[in-house]
Amino acid sequence: MQILDEGPFFHGTKADLRVGDLLAAGFTSNYRDGLVMNHIYFTALSKGAGLAAEVARGSGRPRVYIVEPTGAFENDPNVTDKKFPGNPTRSYRSRFALKIVGELQAWEKFDAEFILALRRKVREGMGEIIN
Repeated sequence: MQILDEGPFFHGTKADLRVGDLLAAGFTSNYRDGLVMNHIYFTALSKGAGLAAEVARGSGRPRVYIVEPTGAFENDPNVTDKKFPGNPTRSYRSRFALKIVGELQAWEKFDAEFILALRRKVREGMGEIIN
């Protein structure tokens, strides 16, 4: 198996989870109603995971979890070579669960106006999602 990235890896969400919990595919997308995701997504950039947490659906507070993949993973085709040549966002996805090994209490945040604009874009539709 080819190692794409050594990590550490992060997952952003509004879900209140605990160390040892598993994040798995098979749940509805944070970006499109009714779309059940075939993969679980993560990144090696805490700022990117923080952005995902900020725009995720739900009423909880944004959280960034430190995660470990439990199986093979691939570059996220939704950003790799589609929006950004190569994988500068260090974004990945897996059909295997991610194990939560910790939680970041702080991370570098994006500008508040950018986050609001992205939330609007998510509500209006993000375009095609490669599932």
